[in-house]
Amino acid sequence: GGPPPVVKDVNGARVLALLGDSVTTDHISPAGNIKADSPAGQYLRNKGVEPRDFNSYGSRRGNHEVMMRGTFANIRIRNEMLGGEEGGNTRYIPTGEKMPIYDAAMRYQASGTPLVVIAGQEYGTGSSRDWAAKGTNLLGVKAVVAESFERIHRSNLVGMGVLPLQFKLDQNRKSLNLNGSETLDILGLTGVELTPRMNLTLVITREDGSSEKIEVLCRIDTLNEVEYFKSGGILHYVLRQLIAS
Repeated sequence: GGPPPVVKDVNGARVLALLGDSVTTDHISPAGNIKADSPAGQYLRNKGVEPRDFNSYGSRRGNHEVMMRGTFANIRIRNEMLGGEEGGNTRYIPTGEKMPIYDAAMRYQASGTPLVVIAGQEYGTGSSRDWAAKGTNLLGVKAVVAESFERIHRSNLVGMGVLPLQFKLDQNRKSLNLNGSETLDILGLTGVELTPRMNLTLVITREDGSSEKIEVLCRIDTLNEVEYFKSGGILHYVLRQLIAS
């Protein structure tokens, strides 16, 4: 498995989506039918699958190419970067273009740009769906910053190597006037011993160059979760244990 990845600060991250309250695991990883014009639908068409045979995300959950393209592709998700219109789209900040969230994530990945999702209260509520955290990780999202998290999804994010960060002091995306065009740095991880529920610094740099620092609570809540996260997620952790034994 190679040496575990070094846990380090996240620099120059972009906002992939700016979401409101009660974003459910179904918003994050829909189980419904695959739309022909969605990234997953286009992928299947390119593979020669007829639209009538697309079926649902739920029936294709063994196919990571489909599931990753389905992440945040719910037609009911509202991205405040696009004025709250419904659908799994976002604004790709370097050019200002509107495009599917998956397409934007791939462009950012190509330029080595880490990503952050910002949300309101009760992020990840609803039935436990492991693909909701898995898909988030595959899109290159390093952290989700929210006002509060649903317990199981929070734990799943850590298990996939994604940082769940919680706003403090009644701060939120609205009080901070976030619109999704900001660049974010997450500081306090490089060269420190990770501990449960530690404070990290979120540096918000706006388009006009002004910046502010706020403290956020890192919701890696237990010592076990610290170990999973340090390994790059629970899968890598388990593999390392197997190799070690």
